Amino acid sequence: MSGPNTNYDPVEVALLRPEAVSAAVDAALDAISHASSLEELKSVRIAHVGDRAPLSLANREIGALPPAAKAEAGKRVGAARARINDAMQARQDELTEARDAAILVQEAVDVTLPTQAGPRGARHPLALLNERIADIFVAMGWSVAEGPEVELEWLNFDALNMPASHPARTMQDTFFVAPEESGVLLRTHTSPIQIREMLRHEPPLYIVCPGRVFRTDELDATHVPFFHQVEALAVDKGLSMSHLKGTLNAFAEAMFGVGITTRLRPSYFPFTEPSAEVDLQCFVCRGASAAGGDPCRTCRSEGWIEWGGAGMVHPKVLQVCGIDPDIYSGFAFGMGVERTLMFRRDVRDLRDLIEGDVRFSHFFGGDI
Repeated sequence: MSGPNTNYDPVEVALLRPEAVSAAVDAALDAISHASSLEELKSVRIAHVGDRAPLSLANREIGALPPAAKAEAGKRVGAARARINDAMQARQDELTEARDAAILVQEAVDVTLPTQAGPRGARHPLALLNERIADIFVAMGWSVAEGPEVELEWLNFDALNMPASHPARTMQDTFFVAPEESGVLLRTHTSPIQIREMLRHEPPLYIVCPGRVFRTDELDATHVPFFHQVEALAVDKGLSMSHLKGTLNAFAEAMFGVGITTRLRPSYFPFTEPSAEVDLQCFVCRGASAAGGDPCRTCRSEGWIEWGGAGMVHPKVLQVCGIDPDIYSGFAFGMGVERTLMFRRDVRDLRDLIEGDVRFSHFFGGDI
């Protein structure tokens, strides 16, 4: 058996010859210095540092050398590769810095130029007021309920103790979405939401129902064919008119200021018994104009402003919803959101609320 070839000269391997290694280094350094972009430098890296680069191929040949020759060849190739890598990194840093500087110049923004932004939008004051009302009742522990605007006649009228002969059921007040006998209509109030909630949940119930309603009114400064209502319903054991009055006063104070109260005047609604009209104490003169003070344009010197309707839920309405009126009682009230906004911000023409002019909403800003 012959011994190992200790006389093997690595110079015999062409790729490992000093002149070959030196030539590979010179070629790589020249290509690196002439790379004018990061993309070109990437191509240079593949050609001179990649797996098929001359020095990479030479490095593979070292393993076949005798032990005595490996050290010298390894140092020669390792130093060459390190020199190329250092040059590659330095050039990459230069090109990256140049690219970033060019981007800063190309994408520079002159903040002193006049802007050309589009017109600023604004939330509608009715939407803001509806949210404010909901927040007031949620703070008192009530829940917000919603329902469809296209409603069944039974939920809109019959379940609310409105007989077939009631004037609100004629075509003069109601939008039917199909022939009148279809029983499908645009809701005329948000009371159907209350019926749905009483059918769906057992008492106690404390809900507030804001929403849009529709009636066949002519469009003018004080009437629109669609508007917004907020109705409230409470059903529990032992509720009375005093609870209704206290809730109305708390709502009035939250909307118009501390000390504002309400009064109830006898009235009639088919879904409440007893029923009452709700008057709001004038939040401008605080009722002083009616007692001989200075004239008040807001309340016309009457001291009170008509606000909405209220009453104790009629026992027949509770029975229709499966609630025993001998155990539970309830109260309800409702008022127009547009009317409340007109009181708060002295809006004179209801048409301003529906024309969609963003300047009208800008006038209110975020305050309603």
